[in-house]
Amino acid sequence: MIRADYHLHSAFSSDSTAPMEDMIEKAIELGLSRICFTDHMDYDFPVTSGYTFLFDPEDYFHKLSSLKEQYEGRIKVLMGIELGLQPHLGEQFQKLVEHYPFDFIIGSTHLVERLDPYLSEYWENRSKEEGVRAYFEEITKNLKNNPCFLINGHLDYMIRYAPNTNKDFTYKDYAETIDTMLRSIIESGKGIEVNTSGFKYGLSVPHPHTDILKRYKELGGELITIGSDAHKPEHLAFDFDRAEKLLLDLGFRYYAVYEERKPILLPLGK
Repeated sequence: MIRADYHLHSAFSSDSTAPMEDMIEKAIELGLSRICFTDHMDYDFPVTSGYTFLFDPEDYFHKLSSLKEQYEGRIKVLMGIELGLQPHLGEQFQKLVEHYPFDFIIGSTHLVERLDPYLSEYWENRSKEEGVRAYFEEITKNLKNNPCFLINGHLDYMIRYAPNTNKDFTYKDYAETIDTMLRSIIESGKGIEVNTSGFKYGLSVPHPHTDILKRYKELGGELITIGSDAHKPEHLAFDFDRAEKLLLDLGFRYYAVYEERKPILLPLGK
């Protein structure tokens, strides 16, 4: 049983209104032993949706420190962050993570050339294949220019929004690009997350797609974390049982949790 959710958001993320206390209480109700808040920090995000994806780190740490103490003995509360990667932001993010004692750091690609695949504009001047390939290539660029994170978030986030991609996506259509990305991740010593929001959004797979998880394992990738990407209490640990079975079927035996930026491996299926 997976009892740790390492990707969740609170009202510190501009696309969530959930109080941290509500998220923690729900996690306790679900029997989780630990959770890690990973609120959005997306510097230089284009204002297209009204969201800034920024928060005050001082307020964040003050709140989390208080809650960590308040819930001690009931659940372990960890301090994380989700960085919205762009190739030019490496130095700025490095200063942030050097200044604050985050336990865990997700690096996620939400933009390609300052366009979010969530928006229809992203797909207007690209074929589906070009848009998907550009996203994977951007992850590789971000990996080279943003070395300060630990785990790559939702590797194929654009699958939610690409025309019919969930229905016909296969690894073989993008094999060379995906392999370059995965090898770069493995060689850098970073890992990937299994993000169960894919199930929540009605996909038949988590993020990343089963084919990508399988290929990651074939290339020697072992380091994975599990996260629901919950923005509301009811989405905490979403379909974790389903994700665990999938990972075991693919040959994974452990998942990682982090404390003080150091991985701790926990067994799957126990």
